[in-house]
Amino acid sequence: MPDPRIFFVRHGETEWSLNGRHTGTTELPLTANGEKRVRATGNALVGDDRLIVPGNLAHIYVSPRKRAQRTLELLDIGCRERYPWNDSTPLTDNIRSDASITICPSIREWDYGNYEGLKSAEIRASRKERGLNEDWDIWRDGCEGGESPDDVTKRLDELIAEIKQKWHAGRFGKDSGWKGKDGVPNDVLIVAHGHILRAFVSRWVGKDLKDNPSLILEAGGVGTLSYEHHNIDEPAILLGGAFVVESSEK
Repeated sequence: MPDPRIFFVRHGETEWSLNGRHTGTTELPLTANGEKRVRATGNALVGDDRLIVPGNLAHIYVSPRKRAQRTLELLDIGCRERYPWNDSTPLTDNIRSDASITICPSIREWDYGNYEGLKSAEIRASRKERGLNEDWDIWRDGCEGGESPDDVTKRLDELIAEIKQKWHAGRFGKDSGWKGKDGVPNDVLIVAHGHILRAFVSRWVGKDLKDNPSLILEAGGVGTLSYEHHNIDEPAILLGGAFVVESSEK
């Protein structure tokens, strides 16, 4: 597919993602199973003949949280650039990508404020006890002591504008991409968190977070965004991307 894409990956499983506790700023390691599953995802989806082509990645955005950074490491993209959180890490022997890497505060998880570490049922029970609406919905109500939907929208819209301007503008058409006429990569990879990535997808296609985007993204899950009609003004969700293979047609 010649048009630019965004691949987004939710970090692997943690103990809190297993039991439904809201995890924003709390630093938690991936579980052993979480690490295993992310490695399997990298093996299955990353490669020159796979969904995520390392050579066609122009840039990688990763959350400031260690669980997201570890997930990027386990995907084994094969980056020439050292990870900015650990510049002592030896470079891989299997360099496959010249993508630059940014630790990006804009894709940190939703700030849950007073709800950090709580399950949804606990949040609703607490609100009921204090005379607040018990049908709490983060997309509509935000988080006490944390971020509102408008706060999240603002930081994501700024990032989306940056991605379009820096990495996608002018990189459309049959001659685009790392194997195109100019050999310029045009894909972007984002490694972050469940709520913020669901919000990102909603804003990508211009949907108001307060309408509650009915989206699910499992720990370690992967999704794809792109454009319709080869037009940067028509961002879209790519529901079913095909793997990249060499054509046998003459």
